[in-house]
Amino acid sequence: MKKMIVSPIGAFDFTTDKIASDKSISHRCAIFSLLSDKPSQIENFLGAEDTMCTLSIVQSLGAKVEKNGDMITIIPPKEISEPPLILDCGNSGTAIRLLMGFLSTCKGFFVLYGDSYLCSRPMRRVADPLRKIGALIDGRSEGNYAPLGIRGQTLEAFEYESKIASAQVKSALILAALKANGICSFCEPELSRDHSERMLRGMGAQVLSQGLKVTIHPQTAPLKPLDIKVPNDPSSGFFFAVAAAITQGSKVTLSNMLLNKTRIEAYKVLERMGAKVEFIEKNNVYDSVGDIVIMGRELHGVCVEENISWLIDELPALSIAFACASGKSLVKNAQELRVKESDRISSVVKNLQLCGIRVEEFADGYEVEGGILKSATINSFGDHRIAMSFAIAGLISPMHIEDIDCINTSFPNFLELLSQIGSVNAD
Repeated sequence: MKKMIVSPIGAFDFTTDKIASDKSISHRCAIFSLLSDKPSQIENFLGAEDTMCTLSIVQSLGAKVEKNGDMITIIPPKEISEPPLILDCGNSGTAIRLLMGFLSTCKGFFVLYGDSYLCSRPMRRVADPLRKIGALIDGRSEGNYAPLGIRGQTLEAFEYESKIASAQVKSALILAALKANGICSFCEPELSRDHSERMLRGMGAQVLSQGLKVTIHPQTAPLKPLDIKVPNDPSSGFFFAVAAAITQGSKVTLSNMLLNKTRIEAYKVLERMGAKVEFIEKNNVYDSVGDIVIMGRELHGVCVEENISWLIDELPALSIAFACASGKSLVKNAQELRVKESDRISSVVKNLQLCGIRVEEFADGYEVEGGILKSATINSFGDHRIAMSFAIAGLISPMHIEDIDCINTSFPNFLELLSQIGSVNAD
């Protein structure tokens, strides 16, 4: 089990196009390529452990994958193969939940599982609505925990109204709807990230978005193949945005970033806190892509209670900015944090308290009183975002972070980039 020590080296001016490729889009590229009958061309696919697990699953389902430098070609099978082995999703909730929807309509029997952390995450939020429309899914605790067994079949058309805003739940239901026996609809309480809808429309699917409702027409023919360069991940880039924001006189320029409005909300919060943030669009084919420039200034506390699904993954890193701001910051309506790679509300609260910061925990969030971060030994709880968030805190005061192997699940070159703006010793 590896650990590291991160220490500050002062203000910096950092420009990079080496932020990890977008994980959400990389997962979708691999899975969605199976909806076509022609090869998909994918440039800049994320080479992290989780996304490579998804690529391996696609191969187990019968696809061929060819690699040529930074380009991969996925040649779909004529028909999905029933694999002789179980399908390893690694640490990825996105992969397992999207595959639940996709495989529910594929002929055959499939078993999905992952690492110990993924197998402790709840799956009934996806399994239950799928079972209501005829999917055959079972697993531990009545299908709430992996390993999950799925026997694919034709599903009934549905009109589903979700009680939570979750891109994973929505995407799973959309994938199931593409092979259902009628027109389907999905509604959510607020707009969650919409990559699936955008990408599937780009492939020719009739996935129509109107406000909070998505209408899905059955797929009557194979979709067009993907031809895409995966943009860099704003969620990964956000760690370095926070680094600039909390370090007076620092500047970070992040190139080739996804600028979808549902993915840059955390940057907007930094802007509200006082940081200078600029978005520069360069192109807009599958989605808006460009540069983000962040400059550190004095920060002040804010309340974060809206568009939570747009920044749920960035809240641990935002919490470091809260700890360095003047006044109090409040996070509400974020109970979804409880079911991530760790209970991120608990993980953030415990670790900030170790750093000498006053934090009050609530069922759906927490309140942080800004102060002076003190050196501490941090428990990552096997959660890559907790590990990386408190690594950024090390730019203010030295941090000893335990169990950093999890970082490779999403951002393999994080330590390499961090070493350019701070002192990093890992063993």
